[in-house]
Formats: sequence, structure tokens, C-alpha cells
Amino acid sequence: MTTEPDKSAVSDSDNWEEHWSAFGDPALGNPANDYRNRLIFRYLGEPTADSTVVDIGSGQGQLALLLQASYPGVRILGIEYSHEGVRRASKAARAANLDAIFLQRDLLHADDGHNPMAGGRRAALAVCSEVLEHVDQPEVLLRNAADYLLPGCRLVITVPGGPKSALDRYIGHRRHYRPATIRALLESSGYEVERVYRAGFPFFNLYRLAIILRGRRLIDDLKTTTAVPVSRLQQAMTRFFDVTFHWNLHHSPFGWQIVAIARLSSEDGSP
Repeated sequence: MTTEPDKSAVSDSDNWEEHWSAFGDPALGNPANDYRNRLIFRYLGEPTADSTVVDIGSGQGQLALLLQASYPGVRILGIEYSHEGVRRASKAARAANLDAIFLQRDLLHADDGHNPMAGGRRAALAVCSEVLEHVDQPEVLLRNAADYLLPGCRLVITVPGGPKSALDRYIGHRRHYRPATIRALLESSGYEVERVYRAGFPFFNLYRLAIILRGRRLIDDLKTTTAVPVSRLQQAMTRFFDVTFHWNLHHSPFGWQIVAIARLSSEDGSP
């Protein structure tokens, strides 16, 4: 049975109960999230009617709810470590009258095999976006996530590449990936890699550089977003990147957004 994480047992950088409370609302308007979501839809494939799609590390549910709205006849399950993330996602689902289900579970620890979907149905498609950089043992998370996946399940993963920002460090990024390292991780975790891409050049890279240059000031600004109105300059920059992200190269050796497409190996995914 899954319980709320013990806040005293995690470092400040891993305290996602606090992070979602502080940064959850600003993240909803983040153009980088919207760009990643477009990449995921590009590579995920079309789910069949009455199938299941799992969002591994669903956070506050932004991607899972987008999937549910796009595929109303499909079961969407979000699996999330933090109680606050599940609370925010479930509240947003009710407000939008969407049926997505959100489950609190720490995928770094083995579970009893309970699957909350009706009949224990596993997913033929899955996503894991901006999660693996946060954990010390991503291979354990990927192996435990297989509890919810069918053999051969198609999995689309996004992870950051390029240098870390102060915000990245503050929210617990252990590493940023290269295509070779994410490929090796997936293969050692029981997945067969189809392709790994670098994406986002040049405008995603410019956006990341702007965040790096802001340093600790960005953290302070995000924490006070609810109290301080967003400036016209911030609004203009958000609009600029909203537009220019459509012109990013999806495949480029210089992109700082890493995308991997893999399938769960049959021998690891069999019930």
C-alpha cells in the first residue's frame, strides 16, 4: 500500500511536496513543457480505443490531462511520487471533467504488484518526461515501472541535455544526459531502444541559456510569482519562445532536449 512520502527522509532538493506547491502554478505556463509535450505526441503513436497509456512520473498531471483530452476513449494513468503532485493532478482532472487516474507510488521501491486499472490492464503506450534526471537509480525506477506495461509497450522518454542551471540543481537534477547514456540506461533496464534524438536547436537551447543566466534569481522569482505580477518583459519572453519553439529542429546534434523511443522487452514485461 502506498503512503505519503516521509518529508523528513528527503533532502530539500527532493522535497516535491514543497516544490509543487512553490513552482506548480508557474510551471503550467512554461513553454518548454509545451514543446516537450509536442515532441511526445509526435513520437508516441496513436493509442487504440479502450487501451491504456501510462505517464510515469506524472507530476501535477499536465501531460496526462492533455493525453486524456486528446484521446477521450483511452484510459490514462499517472504514476507520481509526491502527494502534492497527485492532489493537484486529481483536482485539475475534476475541474476539466476528465477521467484520468493518478496514483501515488514511489517507483524506486518494489510494490506488491497491485495495478489500480480495471482488470489489472497494462499499458501499450507510456511516457516518462523529465523524471530520470531526478533520481540516483533511474534503472530501478524503469524496472519497477514495468509493473504497469505490456510486453512490447512503446515508451517515449524525455530528459535534459546540456549544462545545469541553478534551478536544476535546486530541484535535484543528478545528471543531464547524452544520447549514449540514455540508450545505455534503457538497455540495462530491460528496454529495447528504437531511436534516440537530440532536439530543440536553436530556440530551446536559447531558452535554457536564459534560465542558466538568471541563476538563483529565477528561483526567488518563481517562489514569489503568486505575490508579484508577471512583468511585461517576462510576458514578452514567454510569447517569444511560444512562437519560436515551433521552429526548433526536431533532430540536431546540438539540441539540449533528449528524446528516446524504446519498447519493453518481452522477457522483462511478462506477467
